[in-house]
This record gives sequence, C-alpha cells and structure tokens, in this order.
Amino acid sequence: MRRPVLLAVVLAVLTLSAPVAAAVPGSVPVLDASTDSTLESAQEGAPADPETDVLGWENGYWYNESIDVDPSDGLNDEELDKVVARSMARVEEVRGLEFERTVPVEIYTREQLQQELSQGSSNVSADQRLHQNVKYEATFMVGESTDAVGVQQSNQGASVGGYYSPAAERIVVVSENAESPQLDEITLSQELFHALQDQQFDIGSYNQSTREKHNAIDGIVEGDGNYVDYLYQQRCELPDDDPNAWGDCLADSPASGSGDQATGQSSLNLGLYLVVYQPYSDGPAFVRTIHEQQGWEAVNAIYENPPASTEQTIHPELYGEDAPTEVTIEDRSDDRWNVLELEGGVDYAEFGEGGIASMFIYPTYASEGQGGLLAPQEFLNLNETNQVDSFDPINYNQSWSNGWDGDKLLPYVADDAGTNETGYVWKMHWDSPEEAQEFRSGYERLLGFHGATQVGQDTYVVEQGEFADAFHVTVEGNTTTIVNAPTVEDLSGVDGSVEVQEVQSGQNGTTTAGTNGGTTATEGGSTGDTATGGTSNDSVPATGDDGTTAETGPGFGVVVALVALLAVALLARRE
Repeated sequence: MRRPVLLAVVLAVLTLSAPVAAAVPGSVPVLDASTDSTLESAQEGAPADPETDVLGWENGYWYNESIDVDPSDGLNDEELDKVVARSMARVEEVRGLEFERTVPVEIYTREQLQQELSQGSSNVSADQRLHQNVKYEATFMVGESTDAVGVQQSNQGASVGGYYSPAAERIVVVSENAESPQLDEITLSQELFHALQDQQFDIGSYNQSTREKHNAIDGIVEGDGNYVDYLYQQRCELPDDDPNAWGDCLADSPASGSGDQATGQSSLNLGLYLVVYQPYSDGPAFVRTIHEQQGWEAVNAIYENPPASTEQTIHPELYGEDAPTEVTIEDRSDDRWNVLELEGGVDYAEFGEGGIASMFIYPTYASEGQGGLLAPQEFLNLNETNQVDSFDPINYNQSWSNGWDGDKLLPYVADDAGTNETGYVWKMHWDSPEEAQEFRSGYERLLGFHGATQVGQDTYVVEQGEFADAFHVTVEGNTTTIVNAPTVEDLSGVDGSVEVQEVQSGQNGTTTAGTNGGTTATEGGSTGDTATGGTSNDSVPATGDDGTTAETGPGFGVVVALVALLAVALLARRE
C-alpha cells in the first residue's frame, strides 16, 4: 500500500509495513540482521563489469553478484551503497527497465518517520481538515468529533515502511530497530522501482486530485510495484541449487526487547486503510494478467492509458471499455449553507467503487467480526487451503457497490455553525436503475447498523453517537442521492429539493442491519507523501480531496501481510 494521508512530506511513494512475523508473505530466506554474519549471497561467479551500463548491472554490481556486508549492527555508508546498487540491478533484471540515475537512500527509525509526518501536517488549514472530516464521516469511518487528518497521519505513522519522493528524488526505508536501524530489501526494492517508474513514466504527472482518481492511477503504479516485489521475492525463495537463485535477502529485525511491532498498528483506522488498500489488492492481479498474457511492453503501455477508475481494476475486463460518468451537483442550498471551498484545490470528494465497497466492508472490522453487514468470507479472497490469499486478499467486488458509474460528494458548512456543523450532498450514478436501488438497500442497512430510525419518506435519523445526523436517500432512474444535515429541518437548507414527507401508516420504524442477503432494511419496524502525483492522496489536501498535499502523488503502499493477518483474526472470531 503506498501512499495516502495527510502528511506533507515531499511527494513521496509510501510503503506500508506489516507485523514482523508476517512482514513478507511466504517463507522468504532472509539474513536476520541480529546474526553476526557476512552477507555473501547469489552466484559466486558473476560476470566481469560491462564496458557500458546494461540491464541487470548498476554501479559496479550485477543482480546475482555476492556482496560483502555485515548487517548485524546496521549498514555503514559503503555497505548501504553496495546493497542499493545490487538491488537496483535486481529490479532491472525483474522488470526489464533501465535506471537513468541513482537516487539516495536513507534509513529512518519509525520515530523519525512519525516526526517527519507531524511536521508535514502542520500546514493543513481549518477548511482542509473540515473537508476531510465531512468526507470520512460520510462513509461512517471517522466520527464528527474526530480529526480525520490526525487519523490519517496516525495510520501512516504506524504502517508506512518506506517512501520515494519524486520532488526530492530521495528514498526513505523505515526500520523497526531504533538501536541499530536495519534495511528490508523487499521494501527497498519497491521504493527503487517507484524511482524507476518516475524516471521512465513520469508518474508524478497524473491527475490524482481525489481519492478515487488516486486509487485508479495506483492500480498501475502500485499494482506494478507490488507485482515486481512479488517477482523479486520469488527469486529470494528459490533453493540455492537453482541457477536463478539470489540467496539470502536482507530483512529488518526489531531490537531485542522492543516489543511487538503490531502494537502501533492495532490502533489503525481500518476503514481508511481499506479505502487506500484497494489498488494494492487488485492492482497486482491486474498487472500480472497483462504481463502473463502480453508481456512487459503491454504493461508499459498501460502508463499511457492508466485505469480511469477503481472499477477497472476490480473488474479488469472493464479496463478501456467502461469509462466513468462525470457527476455534477447543482447547488440548491439556502442562504445559510455554503459549499466548503478549498483554496487551490477541489471542493468535492470521489470515492469510486473501491471506496464505496470499503464503506460496506468496514463495519465487520469495527464490530471485530461480531456484526457488520458482511461476513468475512464475503470480502476475503480465500485460496484452496481456505487461507487468505496473500497476493489479492480483499474482494472489493460487492453487490451493493457493483455497477458504480461515477460519484461526487459536495461538503457544505453553515455560516453560523461551529466546527464540524456540516452537511453534504453525495450523488452516485449507476449502470442501471436496479443497481441504484441495490446500493440504496445496502445503504439503509448501513444506517441501521448505526442505529438509524426512519422519520419520514426517504428520511432517516441517527439520534446518538459520532454519526448523529439526518439523512435523505432517494433514487431516480440510475442515480442515487444522499443529502445529509445535522437535523431533519436542515436537510432542505443543504438541498432545497428535499421535501420530508410522512411515511405511510405502519412504515415508520428502524432500519435493521445484517449480513448481505441475510437481514433486510425494514421500514415498518421489523464511510506525499506518496510519490507521485502531485495532487492528492489521503493526507493533507492542499490540491486534492483525498487527504494529501499538492506535493504528494502515487505510492502509498499497503502490505498484504498486515491485511491478511487482520483477516485471519476476523475469521477466527467467526468460527
């Protein structure tokens, strides 16, 4: 998972780390940095250095050449240069692309990363924070009294394993060992590949001004990056007698007595995490299919025509075939309510099929597997041994979000209101009236999960809690519209077309939550620093809605192992 949140750390491609026990899916042979040994891996008889730069050779080292480094006490500058050079050569060997230049690599402790993120978020304006609050309150992921920007920063600080900054042409890899920072070679390889992507495809030039646009582009940027990691890792796993074996690959290891790395990650907001994770789950499979069927040249061509939506990586057969519809929202607010405008940025949000699916998946995590709208088996991809698929763990193809054709959420604020006294209009286009109605059915169950009561025709109220508000939900043809305000009386102030009518006798009641296909909504009482973009991400939205700064771009990577670990925990609770 690479990139999302509100830090303003120069355009950086981020990689999320996983608990130490599951940092790298599979049984990758690694040289544990806690051991006092020298790393002499790969083939002993590497070819002589070439006269000119060639694929698979960088800065004096071949991809299969042994290097003399001792990682037990951290890497000195000379050793780090050796590891970086050989890793660059290995990325070239895997991907078939040539580095044009070398980028500097630094190793940070997690505390150093968190300090950098904190400094980067200091320039977030009050309006930008409010925009993020409205956006994630709408998906029932962050309550109205919680700072969504702070939540995103916390998520990044706990889970990012490294980043590449296109603006600074610089890589940072995070170590969990504060006493003697180590280097994880798989994380390094991904950040090096992001640098290579930037040199070859200018990944910082894409429009990623909303979360949906960001995730769509990350379908190729992070999909390719994580697929390259997967292939890199396979070479680390080969037995020593295989001619393609690379031998031991460097791994990070926490200092003795430092505790479980998962402790900090246990505080992750998994709703926001799921939204950002979509391209890390669906992207690698999207890229692998193209590579296996048509080769790397076909993958390279995707950068010229990247996915237009998350729908196109959730449903790869729709790539290049089903462009999303541009959604427009007419401002029909009264004099008291105004659109929340952002200086230098877009004033709306877009979630896409991936974000909307995450909204329906998240309650299962929020309830720790004891409730929610979906059973874990409905959104976890399981393999033939009934284990979570480490390559593509999450199934974002859900009936309530399937058929998405475009969406836009426009936040409103009242002139006389205090902080977080907000409303919004969220409009969605679907491929058919039936799919528009199906979304409404799922959304009513989501309201029921949060204790909503129907108080009028198409009108619901959550009386208490972090999501206490009024909601007006309508379907007209292929379009679903949600209007939100603090009270029922405020709904028509946010959108003058809203008319709250009494329900038919016997229809007033609560909505009931349940698993998909199980419980129905009953009206009768029965939610920088990535690396590449330059527009947005789930961080500080200086120019984007998705929570990033103008300096951020694609590259916030999510580690499969973390999601898989959490998924296994959910399955265990359900058994």
